[in-house]
Amino acid sequence: MNPDFRAPRASASASIEDEAVLLHRVAQRDRHAFELLYRLYYRRLTRFLEQVMRRPHLVEEVVNDTMLVVWRKADGFNHASRVSTWIFAIAYRKALKALKRSERRREVPWDGEGSSAEGPESAMIEREAHHRLRHALTTLSAEQRAVVELTYYHGYAYREIAQIVGCPVDTVKTRMFHARRKLKALLQATGGPAA
Repeated sequence: MNPDFRAPRASASASIEDEAVLLHRVAQRDRHAFELLYRLYYRRLTRFLEQVMRRPHLVEEVVNDTMLVVWRKADGFNHASRVSTWIFAIAYRKALKALKRSERRREVPWDGEGSSAEGPESAMIEREAHHRLRHALTTLSAEQRAVVELTYYHGYAYREIAQIVGCPVDTVKTRMFHARRKLKALLQATGGPAA
């Protein structure tokens, strides 16, 4: 390995430059760099895909398919976007393909894990609110869930989301508008907070 190569930490706090360096090394078929990049993205992609797909049994497969594309196509990255935008775009396309393949069976959506709260009453209220929100999110289309997930859980701007999902920025805004409107109506109908 190149002695000048500084390996980034395997966490979401790695800088954009570190990710670009890692991807460059992956393009040169550096397996250690790929392993670091995989670890860096595993949790982020898993969370994103869990929310977009709502099929927990498919998530691991799509994460691996995504990272396989990253391994194979790293030399094709053109620096027109951030590395994360490029990787999330690959994951999004892979997720949509996997959803189309599995659409024959309709499954009960996964609620994820609970969260911590101060006391039993607070925990119960928080769980109920979380459940109502998660249920409301399952009523959105995969495209709308992706926009909500990328905005609120991953902090992407609309322009970056447009690159990830492969549509114009105005389409992203429209999806978000309709998603918010639908969530607000559903949450009000179930006694939850108006979004």
